[in-house]
Amino acid sequence: MGAASEQGAFYRAMWRWHFYAGLIVLPVLALMAVTGALYLYKPELETLAYPVRLPSAQGAMLPPSRIVAAAEKEAGAKATQLLRPASDAESWRVVTGTEGGGTITHFVDPRDGRVLGAMRDGGVMQTVKTLHSLTITGPVGNRLVEVVAGWAIILCVTGLYLRWPRRGQPALAVRGSAKGRLFWRDLHGTLGFASAALILFLAITGMPWTDVWGGGLRAVIAANGAGRPPMKVNPWAHAAKEALPWTLREQDAPVRHAARDIGVDAVAEIAARRGLRAGYQLFLPAEPGAPYLVTAMTIRADDARAITIDASSGAVVQDMEWRQFGRGAQAVEWGIATHQGQQYGEANRLLMLAGCLCLLLLCVTAPVLWWKRRRDGRLSAPPPASPGARRTVAGLMIALGALFPLTGLSMLAALAGEWIAGRLRRA
Repeated sequence: MGAASEQGAFYRAMWRWHFYAGLIVLPVLALMAVTGALYLYKPELETLAYPVRLPSAQGAMLPPSRIVAAAEKEAGAKATQLLRPASDAESWRVVTGTEGGGTITHFVDPRDGRVLGAMRDGGVMQTVKTLHSLTITGPVGNRLVEVVAGWAIILCVTGLYLRWPRRGQPALAVRGSAKGRLFWRDLHGTLGFASAALILFLAITGMPWTDVWGGGLRAVIAANGAGRPPMKVNPWAHAAKEALPWTLREQDAPVRHAARDIGVDAVAEIAARRGLRAGYQLFLPAEPGAPYLVTAMTIRADDARAITIDASSGAVVQDMEWRQFGRGAQAVEWGIATHQGQQYGEANRLLMLAGCLCLLLLCVTAPVLWWKRRRDGRLSAPPPASPGARRTVAGLMIALGALFPLTGLSMLAALAGEWIAGRLRRA
């Protein structure tokens, strides 16, 4: 009897952690689910919103310098990037800066040089991306993402425990009617149990984008020689750095000063001889002496490629590709490509979409379930457990939180808040 009572106390303690974790991060998880689902379909949505498709795919291509010149004339500003799509049926993109520090992307017909339209500061999908990563709020938002991802992992772990098959409680079942609490508890529990592994994967593979945990991971990978080869030159400015594969962003190298500039046409020819004929981004030198940088527009992780070309001589200073990455860098790049629904084609994208939709449904069913279980018209938390069970589960959660420092700190804050609230109630 005592063992059963202790097991019940442990269950209640896990339930309270699950409940408070959801209460803390539910709105943000819902936002990330919606924006994540939208971002999976970035190519299709950009095609609807901007002149991505060319009116005609007939005729010879202009040299890249003519395409860049057409955009610069339209913008009255210098170009910083040239994006050549993989498909000949799509417009080329030329990025120019603005006085306020923003960017304008010009869609140019590569056959006649007409500027078909423009997109400011990355357009609608950049807004979706900044909402998803919470970088729309600045550095604080990036750290909040790390906290939310850590709590999402706790939600998955505690939810799996709560829904694990027991006598009279199957893991996958929806019983009762929509008017009753059993229906919503089963719907929430079944959705969570079925999608827990997928949501865990999304949370963990989203962590490398964060500053604290992601920065620490990059440092660990580099310290163990499992990252990318060291860069021989510094090929990027701030804009170029964001377009590089994740593992290429960590360290800068000295800039080499060039006496002359071979021009964008020669750079495109050199990249073509190296196998990058289309589907690439070409970054123009951001300052005198900086080399050109050409990066593959990555779909699969093993598409990663970065070529730096000396602006004076046209010599290829470095040609970095997936096979040169260490195991750590390869693992992270694979996780990111899979997280974005790209690594394994349409099946991969549909699976990630299913994860986003399940997460959104969990965010909807959780408050409904909370509402259904109110007593005497009052909302309340799950019943408290025994002090021993609370301490045991708190220790387990903090041990998990130690893997994610910012989440661990927020756990300690939550425990302190509950302790203070308890003292106030007793007083």
